[in-house]
Amino acid sequence: MAFRTLQELDVKGHRVFFRADLNVPIKEGKITDATRITETLASLKHLLEGGASVVLASHLGRPEGIGYEEAYSMAPVAAYLKEQAGLDVKLASGVTGEAVEAEAKALEPGQVLLLENLRFDKGETKNRAEFAQALARLADTYVDDAFGCAHRAHASVAGMVADFPKDRTAAGFLLERELKALGRILHTPEKPLVAVMGGSKVSDKIDLIRGFLGKADAIIIGGAMSYTLLKAQGIGIGKSLCEHDKLDLAAQLLTEATAKGTRILLPLDHVVAAELKPDAQCAITQDQTVPEGQMGLDIGPESVALFAEELSKAKTILWNGPMGVFEMDCFAAGTLAIAEHMATCADKGAFVVVGGGDSVSAANKAGVSPRMSHVSTGGGASLEYLSGLELPGVAALAL
Repeated sequence: MAFRTLQELDVKGHRVFFRADLNVPIKEGKITDATRITETLASLKHLLEGGASVVLASHLGRPEGIGYEEAYSMAPVAAYLKEQAGLDVKLASGVTGEAVEAEAKALEPGQVLLLENLRFDKGETKNRAEFAQALARLADTYVDDAFGCAHRAHASVAGMVADFPKDRTAAGFLLERELKALGRILHTPEKPLVAVMGGSKVSDKIDLIRGFLGKADAIIIGGAMSYTLLKAQGIGIGKSLCEHDKLDLAAQLLTEATAKGTRILLPLDHVVAAELKPDAQCAITQDQTVPEGQMGLDIGPESVALFAEELSKAKTILWNGPMGVFEMDCFAAGTLAIAEHMATCADKGAFVVVGGGDSVSAANKAGVSPRMSHVSTGGGASLEYLSGLELPGVAALAL
């Protein structure tokens, strides 16, 4: 899908509505992780240095949508942009309305007006036309850099874009980078292509799995979703998490994979425990079977060796989902080992993309994120895009 990039947009003297993903974690009024802000700064600074003034907009958390709520105010973000990024930023008096329009019109080139939380108005998530039009009145040019929100048909992401001429809309650097990296996985992967998938439910990733059947040389599946696939083959899984109503679907996916020439690799052994708790007494199974009364919570060393061997052959790797409950150290070894193996593949020239919030967290825990080819900032957006679904925020920018 063709779209205009930021480099192609002349913004001198323009007032740009810049939709970013500034949904950062805040504790006691302080930002605890500013990654989403720093990831979009290149686009923001490019606009300001190009002679534009900027109306900056984002959501933050999940307010009720009935007006201002101090706990979800963008004030900490405004303070960060001013104090840490050194920008000339003012926090708007609201989201839309005459006062906000006056504040936007008063902007000089190089200045930023940060709107209050878009979700203070239900018009944002409901994509109401009047709210979208009110946002559009604040600027004459539109730039979207919020890949993490691109799968949502919200007013600031999709609804308002039609109110701008096509030659006054563009994707920011972060959005462009995401689409190029994920598009390379989808459309022009260098073979062999291996997808590593994990997480709790097969049903959450049916479209993703099916999309890679016949395209990927192999799909490695770990995490709780692997137990539904193992049980569908008649293998005992103890009291491991399983979607019992999806066993027929799991069997069908395995059959489809064989027919399309994609190998499905499932764990050969497991780290098991009777309870999911940090001080649980753990054991490693002798084979694929999980004993009665036990639950599989991580992949074992034989599985790590099998998966690592497959990864070592790959030229392109997609990682979407952990191999176990990596948040607890006693069940993290498998996920961290696979993360290290993927990073080593990237070191040797493979194109390795990490997509999905849990995978990014696991890569950060393993300390390998800087070594990966691309770490996606969009959890749900990357999953839907890689599943072949149209993202409203991307479709709105299409030329």
